[in-house]
Amino acid sequence: MGLGSSTENLKEIKDVKIRRALISVSDKNGLDRLGQGLKKHGVEILSTGGTAAYLEGAGVPVTSVSDVTKFPEMLEGRVKTLHPAIHGGLLADRRKDSHLKQIDEHGIVPIDMVVVNLYPFQETVKKEGVTMDEAIENIDIGGPSMIRSAAKNFYGVAVIVSPSRYVEILEEMDQNDGSLKLETRKDLAKDAFEHTAAYDEAIYEYMEDDHEYPPMIKLVFEKVQDLRYGENPHQKAAYYRDEIVMPGMLASMQQLHGPELSYNNILDLEAAWRIIGEFMVPASVVIKHNNPSGVAVADNCIDAFERAWNCDPVSAFGSVLSFNRIVDKALAEKIIENFSEAVIAPGFLEEALEVLTTKKNLRILTAGEERPDHSSIKDIKRVDGGLLIQDMDPHGDNREEMKVVTKLEPSDEQWEDLLFAWRVAKHVKSNAIVLVKNLATIGIGAGQMSRVDSSELSIKKAGGPDKCKGAVLASDAFFPFKDALEAAKAANIKAIIQPGGSIRDDEVIEAADEAGIAMVFTGMRHFRH
Repeated sequence: MGLGSSTENLKEIKDVKIRRALISVSDKNGLDRLGQGLKKHGVEILSTGGTAAYLEGAGVPVTSVSDVTKFPEMLEGRVKTLHPAIHGGLLADRRKDSHLKQIDEHGIVPIDMVVVNLYPFQETVKKEGVTMDEAIENIDIGGPSMIRSAAKNFYGVAVIVSPSRYVEILEEMDQNDGSLKLETRKDLAKDAFEHTAAYDEAIYEYMEDDHEYPPMIKLVFEKVQDLRYGENPHQKAAYYRDEIVMPGMLASMQQLHGPELSYNNILDLEAAWRIIGEFMVPASVVIKHNNPSGVAVADNCIDAFERAWNCDPVSAFGSVLSFNRIVDKALAEKIIENFSEAVIAPGFLEEALEVLTTKKNLRILTAGEERPDHSSIKDIKRVDGGLLIQDMDPHGDNREEMKVVTKLEPSDEQWEDLLFAWRVAKHVKSNAIVLVKNLATIGIGAGQMSRVDSSELSIKKAGGPDKCKGAVLASDAFFPFKDALEAAKAANIKAIIQPGGSIRDDEVIEAADEAGIAMVFTGMRHFRH
């Protein structure tokens, strides 16, 4: 016989009549409505402290937990519900006559519902200057214990941990003579275990001294939606978001129009939203297959969009667009002149939406005007049997930290283009070469196996050497040989920005001097695999 097993026949229980509920919550949202709803069904409510006072103030009769346990609250409230009169009432399996007989012998009355949300530990430790003692006092003990007891015994007990579920629970009780179905109780139990798991993980993260890279991590994400399929139709997929999402993040976006998002749409929107966040002046980004096919800044988003699109109009067909300004009617009219899959911006004027929504299959999304600080966020990638975690790639575009290594200095205009190109190169799949003229990309070479291939591809995309005359070039990593420099020379490139650090830097610098090309070393690489 296994541990905790029993030969006793189990009675079938589908609906449970809610006669007695224990309520102890930190979040009082919706509590008055819940209390009134339970009162209507004649439910006896047990409670403690602030929750009891709140319910009584709302006209809901309450029985004190101390009256049930015959024991006062003690240790400054640390011990209130940790008592057999409570946990016996929660854990007695209603399907077993022996359990019911035992609690009856000890005068314990079953509890059919637990409504608990926990001390606000996460919110407390986020406060500036919070002490360890303050954090510890916000580690809930009785709450998780009641939640776990009720969730374990979902065959006979309903457990509610989120105010967002109060309305549906009351509606089911109204339709079912004060009872809750087994399917509902099981679903509530699942939510409860998810809630306590996330709570414990938050405590662990706080207690762990290595907050950046602890010895163990547990990731908690909530499902946003199922997707039609993944990268390809034969792959199943779903979209999840972080438990806490800051305003301005892609996961906070709202879709205003168009078909549901695909897996690839979301990947491209992520790329588009990340790049557009690099610029303060009006900007436009055109994304295709997770790479920019065009990026530009200008005095207004219409000009920026036209220049970004014209960088590679063939590749731009069916792309994802992003802007860092609210879209007006004039810009909307430009957008629908070409075929795009999706457009994301801080917002859209009503007259712009009237224009854009004439395209039935155009997905329109807004993520708001705030741009979050990603410096504390980690970049996570799945590998076979594990994860790779790293810091986000910082800007690294401080001109004062860069070094001109050639005899020829870039002009002020070239410096502007170089810094712009460097920002774009950070978001292009390596090996990455970006050609820029007048603050707009004119050719992008992405994802090639050699740097010279990327260089030649970018020149081809730009339309050849004649079109590249006077442009600047950004490389996400150093030139291992001078062949890419020679390709730039043949294309009439006038300035180059790259990390430096090759054992052949001297050869590359010498070749740049001979070609009359100004070259800047950043000292920072921007690989993006």
